[in-house]
Amino acid sequence: MDLLLIDDEASLRRTMRTALESMRHHVEEAGSSEQALNRLRQQHFDVAFLDLRLGREAGIDVLPQLLREAPGLAVVVITAHATIPSAVEAMRAGAFDYLPKPFTPDQLRIVLERWRQVQRLRDRVASLEEQVRAATPEMELHTEEPAMREALELAMQVAASEATVLLRGESGTGKGVLARAIHERSPRAAGPFVVVHCPSLSGELLESELFGHVRGAFTSAVQDTEGKVAAAEGGSLFLDEIGDLPPAVQPKLLRLLQDRCYERVGETKTRIANVRILAATNRDLAAEVAAGHFREDLYYRLNVIEIELPPLRRRPHDILPLARHLLTFFARQMGKVVRSFTPEVEAALLRHSWPGNVRELRNAIERGVILATGDTLDRIHLPGQVGNPPAARIEVGGAVTLDALEGEHIRRILASSASLEEAAATLGIDPSTLYRKRKRYGL
Repeated sequence: MDLLLIDDEASLRRTMRTALESMRHHVEEAGSSEQALNRLRQQHFDVAFLDLRLGREAGIDVLPQLLREAPGLAVVVITAHATIPSAVEAMRAGAFDYLPKPFTPDQLRIVLERWRQVQRLRDRVASLEEQVRAATPEMELHTEEPAMREALELAMQVAASEATVLLRGESGTGKGVLARAIHERSPRAAGPFVVVHCPSLSGELLESELFGHVRGAFTSAVQDTEGKVAAAEGGSLFLDEIGDLPPAVQPKLLRLLQDRCYERVGETKTRIANVRILAATNRDLAAEVAAGHFREDLYYRLNVIEIELPPLRRRPHDILPLARHLLTFFARQMGKVVRSFTPEVEAALLRHSWPGNVRELRNAIERGVILATGDTLDRIHLPGQVGNPPAARIEVGGAVTLDALEGEHIRRILASSASLEEAAATLGIDPSTLYRKRKRYGL
C-alpha cells in the first residue's frame, strides 16, 4: 500500500514511517501542504495521514485541496487535540477516518485494514455492476421513428434533473431499460439503481419491501430489515408497474414523494429519504383514477414528467436495427460468430406483429443465437410463431373456440413475460400447468 504522511513534526513522521514500513507499506513524507500536493502530483497514494495542526496551516483547510488533487485518496485525520466537533467536521469535509494521538501501531493497522475492506466492497460492487451490464444489452438510443425519438430525447433531457418520471407503455416496450438509462445519465449515476416490482407482493409485504420493518412488526419479522427506499439512498428507486400498487400502500408512497419522509413498518421514527423516484406502468392511470383504483393526488405527483414508449409494431423501421443490435450482443455474450440474418429471417421479423414488443424480440434473437451453428441466423432458429403468415384474427366475442382464445392468450402472455414463472403468475396458474398448456397448444 502507498502511504503519505503529512505532519510538520519530523519525529512523529519518522516514528510512523518505521511502524508502517514494518507492515510492508511504501511510505513517503510531507511537512507542509505544498510538499503534500507536490507529492500527489508526482505519484499515486492510497491513504494519506493528515495532521489537523500543520504548522501555521489548519489541516481541515488542506483536506479539500488534497481531495481535489487526488479524488480517490483516503485521508485519515490525526490530531493530539481530538474533540467530537473536530471529528464531525473532518468527516463532513471528506476524511475517511479520524485517529487521536497518541496511537499505537495496532490502531494504524486497524485503520488500514478498514480501508482494505472498503476497497474490496467497492471492487465487488463494480464487478457486480459490470456483470449486470454484461447480462443486459444497452438501450439502443438511435431510432428512425419520430414517436420513439421524441420519447428518448425527453428522457435524456430530464435525466439530469431530480424530477419524478412516469414511463408508460405496453409490457415489453423497454420501460425498465429506459429507467436505468435515465439513472445512468443523472447526477445520481454513482448511486444505486433499485427496482421494486409492485404486483409481485401483497400490500403488507410490499410496504415492508419498500420501507423496511422492525423486529416483531409481524409474525415473521425476526430482525430489523432495511427496505428498498433505504437501499436506494443517494440513487434512484424504480417502481415497476406502479398501476398495480395496492391501495393501502398508495398514501405512504405519496408521503415519500411529497415530503421525502417514511417510517419502517412497526416503527414510529420518521426517516428522511434521499432518492429519486422513477415509475413505469402499462395501465392508463387516468382511467384507474376515474375508476377509483388509484389515488388522484398520487397520480399527479408521479406524473411530473410522462414519457410514453410506443409498441414495437408502431416502430417498423426500428425492428431490424434492434434485432442486429441484439444479435451482436448475444453473439458476443455466448462467444459465437453469428454475424447476420438470412433474408428469410429479416422478412419474418418485419412480418411479425410483436405482441410482446422488444422483450419478445430479445427472447427470439437470444434463442436464435443459442441454436445457430454457423455465422448466419436462419429461419429455423426463430420461435415457430415469429413471422408465420397471419391466421384469422382471434378476438374476444369473435367466432372462435374457447381453446383458440386460451391458446392465443397464453401465447401473448408468454411473449410479453421475462420468464415462464412470470407468465404463470400473470395467468394465475402454476408453472407445471403452464408447461402442459404450452405442450397442448404447441407454444
